[in-house]
Amino acid sequence: MNESAGQVIYKIVTAEQWSFAQRQGEFLGAPIDLADGFIHFSTCDQAKATVEKHFRGQLDLLIVAVDPDRLGELLKWEPSRGGDLFPHLYGKLSMDAVISVVDLPLGKEGGFMYPAEWSD
Repeated sequence: MNESAGQVIYKIVTAEQWSFAQRQGEFLGAPIDLADGFIHFSTCDQAKATVEKHFRGQLDLLIVAVDPDRLGELLKWEPSRGGDLFPHLYGKLSMDAVISVVDLPLGKEGGFMYPAEWSD
C-alpha cells in the first residue's frame, strides 16, 4: 500500500544543513536523522506539530517539500507520534525529489509563519 500517493511530504531543516546538502547534491539527514538511521518527514497535516515539538523558537529554518513518489521503496510509513503513520526515508534524499524549498520565518510575536497550505 502506498500511503503517499499524491501527497507532498515535508522536511524541516536549517539553512546551513540545506546549503551543505546542495553542495553535496543530496541530503543525508539532520543529526536526529543520522542518529535514528532514517530521514524524518511529515505530511501536511503533521508538519505544524512537528515544527512546534522539535523546532520552537529556532531561526533560519527551511521547509523542503518532497515528492514521495520519487523516493521509491526506501520510503516507509511507520507509526510514530500518537500512532500516526509518518514517512521515513531509509536512504539519501536526492535533489531530484525536491519540489520546493521555502523559508519558515518567525513572526513578530515568536510564532512561525506557516505556509497557507498548512492552514487548519
